[in-house]
Amino acid sequence: MAQLVAAFFSSVLIFSLFSPGKSLSLNYYDKTCPYAESIITNAIKNAASEDKTVPAALLRLHFHDCFIRGCDASVLLSSKGSNKAEKDGPPNVSLHAFYVIDNAKKELEAWCPGVVSCADILALAARDAVVLSGGPSWDVPKGRKDGKTSKASETTQLPAPTFSISQLQQSFSQRGLSMDDLVALSGGHTLGFSHCSSFQKRIHNFNATHDVDPSMHPSFAASLRSVCPQKNMAKNAGATMDPSSTTFDNNYYKLILQGKGLFSSDQALLDAPKTKDLVSKFASSQEAFRKAFVNSMIKMSSINGGQEIRKDCRVVN
Repeated sequence: MAQLVAAFFSSVLIFSLFSPGKSLSLNYYDKTCPYAESIITNAIKNAASEDKTVPAALLRLHFHDCFIRGCDASVLLSSKGSNKAEKDGPPNVSLHAFYVIDNAKKELEAWCPGVVSCADILALAARDAVVLSGGPSWDVPKGRKDGKTSKASETTQLPAPTFSISQLQQSFSQRGLSMDDLVALSGGHTLGFSHCSSFQKRIHNFNATHDVDPSMHPSFAASLRSVCPQKNMAKNAGATMDPSSTTFDNNYYKLILQGKGLFSSDQALLDAPKTKDLVSKFASSQEAFRKAFVNSMIKMSSINGGQEIRKDCRVVN
């Protein structure tokens, strides 16, 4: 859940925006669009074979969608007129792979028009992204509806890479997610890449006493400073979230224990006894991490607040 700007989490977010998806079911499309899941999987596989960054991008899209108005595909809507949509909010300008969802939707509309929501495509695509990266599979509950509202201003509600453990806890709890969910879902950072802007403050002018965040391993900080100098930075400079950034594994947790978490929010997981214990548990057991991640993904993905089935994921009907 990398983010380009730090945004203090606003506690005015009303939890009632998010209604847990009581109507979701595992066999939702069995009669109306039986090939839905295989159509989506094929679209993801085709895109990932051309661009290895696609799985991480799709997982991130789903997170960024669910954390604003529930998993309602509002992140896919395009800005229109004076309304600036979520995808154009500062934390989301580096989101990509929207075309993969478009490709899946186009194929689904050919087979079963007006049946499969863009929100369900995103939830299934996130699962497929994890599987393609060597991670666990799970049955995704389906039946989400697509939202009609998307505002760039609401993207300040996303957890920022600068968040402390208390800010992270507040952000997750306002969505009905626990400390266990926070640590498990943070493991999504095993995939992907971050631009320098998300961790720049940790490696230059950290505070009045330290130029570099003292919680960082010195060699790790030095390598990041060489990639992200204070001046004359290369366009799109940054670092992978972990060295095996296209493989879904538990290295993320091992790195945190070594002081090599990329974001302040990653390293912050060691700042509370409960989350620290979970980091240690997941670092020592890949199986424990996989199981927890699946449970938390199903829980997060079931928050839904949509109203319609969009014909085109980029525009409301």
